[in-house]
Formats: sequence, C-alpha cells, structure tokens
Amino acid sequence: MEKMSFYDFLIKVQSIAKIGLEFSKDPYALENYHDINELTRKMLEQFMEISFERPNYFSRKVYPTPNVSVRTVIFNEKNEVLMVQEKNDLKYSLPGGWADLYETPKEAAIKECLQEAGAVVKIERLTAIFNRTPFKEPTSVPEYALIFKGKLVSLSSAHHHETLDVRFFPLDALPPLSTKVTQAEVMRAIQSALKKGIEVD
Repeated sequence: MEKMSFYDFLIKVQSIAKIGLEFSKDPYALENYHDINELTRKMLEQFMEISFERPNYFSRKVYPTPNVSVRTVIFNEKNEVLMVQEKNDLKYSLPGGWADLYETPKEAAIKECLQEAGAVVKIERLTAIFNRTPFKEPTSVPEYALIFKGKLVSLSSAHHHETLDVRFFPLDALPPLSTKVTQAEVMRAIQSALKKGIEVD
C-alpha cells in the first residue's frame, strides 16, 4: 500500500467502523465500532477548513457512484474452477467481495482470494467488467463487478470464518450457487476467463 496521509488514515479507519456497524452482530463490537466512527468523525471535522487532495468520502456533497466488487476465476490443471462455500446459505460462489477504500482492484482480488479461500494467487489479467445492477434487488446499491483470472500459487486450509469449504469443481458439474450471485453471472464470469480480451457491459 502507498504511503498514507493522516487524512486518508482517518477515512480508512472510519470506513472499517462503518462496515462493522453494518455487518457485526456482537453488541460489544458494535459499541466499539460506534465509538471509533464518532472519534474519526470528530477528528475529520477538525480539519474541515483544510484543503485536501481527496474530498471527504462520507460527505453528502460527494457524487454518488456504483459500488465496486471483485471476483477471481481460478482454474487448475484439469480446467476445474475454484469455488468457496458461503456460511450464510451453505452454497458456493467465486472468491471475491467488495473493494475497500484505497485498494487497487488487483490488491482487492488478491486479498479476497486469500481471505475467502486461503489461496495465494497471481492475477493474470482482467477479463470482464460487469454491471451487476440488473441481477440485484431493486433496493440494492448499483454495483460494477471486476472479474479477474488468477493463477494459483498455493492453497492452505486457513480461510475466512464466513467460508466453510474450498474446492475445485468441473465446469459441467458446478455446486449449488450462493444466493448472492446468479448462475448467469457465475457462468459469464467463468466464460470470460476462458476467452482472450476483456468483456465490458
């Protein structure tokens, strides 16, 4: 990661707090996330009159844009695809997730593969940029998904607590897919990794 300014540090810490407030269920953790969010907000307000290179990400004046997520397609020597089993619905998806603030797309893809699958990967190329919005609930935030093709360097049993299983599947015998993605999206992502070039919506 590039050298971070104090302002960027505060924004990053506040983003972690906001993610925790959104997804944590533990009352003690929620209290701590709330305190961190308030502390960083107060510190940011102290700098409001200073001109920063980046606008305040959480101010209402920032132009709203779609969220960005990453997914990585990883094949083995048998041309099987690596998939992870989600704890919330016991079904499978390609390793990936939201891109965090100040991460490059490549960094986000590598991090998600390590966290969700225990997979150390080398990103070979970007294969597609998909508009996920038509596949999501009408009330969801619009989303773009960046699809990468990755080469497996190593695979361990250490992975995120939200992931139950990690394994390779034949392309013609994929497991039940997680409810957070559709079969059409998964197949399109896999097909994009099999082709040359970049597919863009």
